[in-house]
Amino acid sequence: MKLSPDYAETVAQTAGVVAEHAEEITKVFYPDMFEAHPGLLNVFNRANQDIGEQPKALAASVVAFAVHLVDPEAPDFTPVMQRVAHKHVSLGIKAHEYTIVGRHLLGAVKKVLGDAVTPEVAAAWDEVYWLFATALIAEEGRLYAEAGTDPQQPWRPYRVVERFEESDEVFSLLLSPVEGQVPSHRTGQYVAIAVDLPDGLRQPRQYTISSGPRGDSLRVTIKRVHGVNGAPDGQVSGWLHEHAQPGTVLDVSQPAGDVVLDDSETPLVLVSAGIGITPVAAIMEDLSRRQPGRTVRLFHADRSHAHHALYDGLRRQVLAMPDARAQNWYEEGAETAPTLYPARAGFMDLSDVELPGEAQVFMCGPLPFMQIARRALMEQGVAGDNINYEVFGPDLWAQQPE
Repeated sequence: MKLSPDYAETVAQTAGVVAEHAEEITKVFYPDMFEAHPGLLNVFNRANQDIGEQPKALAASVVAFAVHLVDPEAPDFTPVMQRVAHKHVSLGIKAHEYTIVGRHLLGAVKKVLGDAVTPEVAAAWDEVYWLFATALIAEEGRLYAEAGTDPQQPWRPYRVVERFEESDEVFSLLLSPVEGQVPSHRTGQYVAIAVDLPDGLRQPRQYTISSGPRGDSLRVTIKRVHGVNGAPDGQVSGWLHEHAQPGTVLDVSQPAGDVVLDDSETPLVLVSAGIGITPVAAIMEDLSRRQPGRTVRLFHADRSHAHHALYDGLRRQVLAMPDARAQNWYEEGAETAPTLYPARAGFMDLSDVELPGEAQVFMCGPLPFMQIARRALMEQGVAGDNINYEVFGPDLWAQQPE
């Protein structure tokens, strides 16, 4: 995938200017697009719009793709593109919507940069966008086809079969399709759930499948989000907390996600914080059934033992696996926590933990937490290429995080 030779130099010369104004461009782009096409508000996460995360993620992705096209030394963009495609499939993004996005995005570039956007510059960045869009459309088409999903009907009704209160803030829902079987999925993937809110807006949110593959049902584990520092409470998690009871029917996407458990015998290190425990729970449930002899180390941080969701199941699985060990860090009450191994007080510190050689690492949790954990693991000798991560919401982590 290459830019036209005449445009490559133009993009190389203007990429810095676009990058400098990228966030400003997206802040113009989104309001203009939503005003012209209000139905797209049902696709995009309103909370991420309000706090600015979605504009930042889009800006970073488009600029990174442009740099990838013109700089042979730039990191491979393929992993980022595949991750975005999985996110889009879980949200039911349709191919024709890229035309709308492209028109308003390039219009925003012209608004922000003004006379600097000559016809040549506009044509060059139009080609960048459509190379980006066509790559995503092709990958998303492949993912839809593999799952047997009609892209025009991406949502499927599931019924809540059981509900489990994991803690004061966390609950699990066991979901079963109203018709047919759960589509095949890989351990570590997620689904989106879309709900119709009281204000008339429809909103999707993505939740990790916190159980291993079962065939007839899947489990999602959800933390009710309480707003801090003036931010509003989570609309979808709040609605599900109040209304999702056995018998409730919910619209659910096909499983998606590229951070998945492999079938090798490679040692695993699982690093999580808070509700980031959900993919860890799925991985451990799967391993305890299929690969109980695999070497696994679990490192988890939480506010307290009472807030540690899915702990009982994880404890059983660790006990059932001869080479599985767990270490927990709690900000409160670590000294008295009834954990299998003594918990440590405070924030996670991986500087002195024992790690198996040549391990693959899976991380899930808040972005700053994972950045700190990644640095600590690399200081311990873990190769950066062996560290995989899952981000809830827009992926603001550069492909090569510090």
